[in-house]
Amino acid sequence: MSMSDTSGVTESGQPPRRTITLTVNGERRTAECEDRQLLVEVIREQLHLKATHVGCLNGDCGACTLELDGQIVKSCLLLAASADGAEVRTVDGLGTPQELSPLQESFWDNDGFQCGFCLPGHLFAARDLIAVNADPTDEEIRHAIAGNLCRCTGYQRIVTSIREAAARARTVAEA
Repeated sequence: MSMSDTSGVTESGQPPRRTITLTVNGERRTAECEDRQLLVEVIREQLHLKATHVGCLNGDCGACTLELDGQIVKSCLLLAASADGAEVRTVDGLGTPQELSPLQESFWDNDGFQCGFCLPGHLFAARDLIAVNADPTDEEIRHAIAGNLCRCTGYQRIVTSIREAAARARTVAEA
């Protein structure tokens, strides 16, 4: 592409592509992506981690939430190329089907999800909250999950799940 070309395509008429390297759930991975591709697309389509969902594509629902270099982000708002070299944790990296994380167990035990589409956003928001507030009130929990939409549960079971996860974490910390 020449310096005067501002169309965002290569001479062949294709969007520019690049290879990026990410450490995803502790594993070094590479992917080739177009400069315009979103991180959520690369995570799902190239790395085949389907638990990170594509929802609204404008950052409102939280279904695409993941952790990037220790910070939770909505991956539908990030170009994949901007994450080159980053540490990424997806909801797939929180536990396994055989051994759920304590937070996932709490959601399971309290029916904190139904369809599971919103789960990435709620789990990461809950992890962040519990890390800084070991005993959150229901109001603090609701504030922490405010950027995540759920169309199934009515939120009370999500709040209960997070409250119980925090209590379990306190019990472990006290032991």
